[in-house]
Amino acid sequence: MSRLAGLAGFGVTFKSMFKAPVTEQYPEDKAPTAARYHGRHQLNRYDDGLEKCIGCELCAWACPADAIYVEGADNTDAQRFSPGERYGSVYQINYLRCIGCGLCIEACPTRALTMTNEYEMADDNRTDLIYGKDKLLAPLQPGMTAPPHPMTPGSSAKDYYLRQDQE
Repeated sequence: MSRLAGLAGFGVTFKSMFKAPVTEQYPEDKAPTAARYHGRHQLNRYDDGLEKCIGCELCAWACPADAIYVEGADNTDAQRFSPGERYGSVYQINYLRCIGCGLCIEACPTRALTMTNEYEMADDNRTDLIYGKDKLLAPLQPGMTAPPHPMTPGSSAKDYYLRQDQE
């Protein structure tokens, strides 16, 4: 009986010898990701360039892997980074710990934190896999002003946080 089992294993090997190999040309031809793929995190901005993160630390509390560190600070009229009273002065995500579960996204009250489709985050240095605000903030689009700057004239924090469908 054991002799037949050995021949059956060899039969599988023999059949696969004549199949065409499946070769992916990964770095040159990148396959598109699914639309709802959870990749790298991104800290979003409002249309005027102010940050959506208010430094509430709810994302850090929701993270089961303890991969997020947030340190909040108070906005002043001279130094305003977000429309509310506070902003995230330090924001770090440790991708050595992150499990990509998305619980931080669900916990964010201002939709400041989302996940992009970017998946290429490999590095040869452990410290480079701890992303700070410099890597996480969404790039400034045309018409946006880099913070710190005052809110749009004639607006209040309520105008920023109240969605159009809630009016």
